[in-house]
Amino acid sequence: MPRPAAAPIAALVNEWFEGAARPLPWRAAEVSPWAVLVSEFMLQQTQVDRVIPRWEAWIARWPTPASLAAEPAAEAVRAWDRLGYPRRALWLHRAAVEIVERHGGEVPNSVDELLALQGVGPYTARAVAAFAFGVRVPVVDTNTRRVIARAVDGQAEPAPPSTTRDLAAMSALLPDAPVAARTFNAAAMELGAIVCTARAPRCDECPIRERCAWLAAGSPAYDGPRKAKQARFEGSDRQVRGLVMRELRAAHRPVGRQELDPVWADAAQLDRAIAGLIADGLAAVTPEGMTLPEA
Repeated sequence: MPRPAAAPIAALVNEWFEGAARPLPWRAAEVSPWAVLVSEFMLQQTQVDRVIPRWEAWIARWPTPASLAAEPAAEAVRAWDRLGYPRRALWLHRAAVEIVERHGGEVPNSVDELLALQGVGPYTARAVAAFAFGVRVPVVDTNTRRVIARAVDGQAEPAPPSTTRDLAAMSALLPDAPVAARTFNAAAMELGAIVCTARAPRCDECPIRERCAWLAAGSPAYDGPRKAKQARFEGSDRQVRGLVMRELRAAHRPVGRQELDPVWADAAQLDRAIAGLIADGLAAVTPEGMTLPEA
């Protein structure tokens, strides 16, 4: 038997994951590929604790792609509520329609077919293929990138994202067996989310602390290139768009432009936000006023 420190990183992380994994509802063995797809849409740039209740309500209401596709897009946007980036709701509705029309109502299991669905990018396609169907493909999110940067590259932070580089780095660690590979994809994310965190890593609890190049180097500060910071939300067009969407979701009727004046004092910025929502298909203009999209 090799000493634990000499075991492959994936084996150590998978063993840790067996006892440390959070009981997230979309990880349950009985969940459908559709439920996994919904979770991946919702988890994009959104915290897990905010997603759980919305995901549970969504799956209870729309347990299949066909059940969502049968309703207007407006209902998807309304049910999305305040998860943020509401275009994801439109894309998920459109993906449900495409699944019904192209795949007989069943979520496809190949990365290429998943990529062809509205709103499904490289990460989501690989995540659904791996977690819903057990396909052996590398899945890389922000947490995974941080684990690899520290454990393998000896860097406190990952360099700006590079799909080719990031997938190659994860592929080099991925076990050959599909079941172990699926587990490691989830386990590496979990390790980065709850132990190898960005600001206060709990290195004493890490299952690969004896294999970590960053710890071995003395935990040096990061001095490499950084990704651009996101603009502040307060006072941004994003905030104004969110306020307008809140009014449209609550109204259940067309809303006149003048009714939106109290939403934001800067009329020019309000008009810009409204125009952006219309251009993105999140709002529709009727003779009676603005509504959520119906198609």
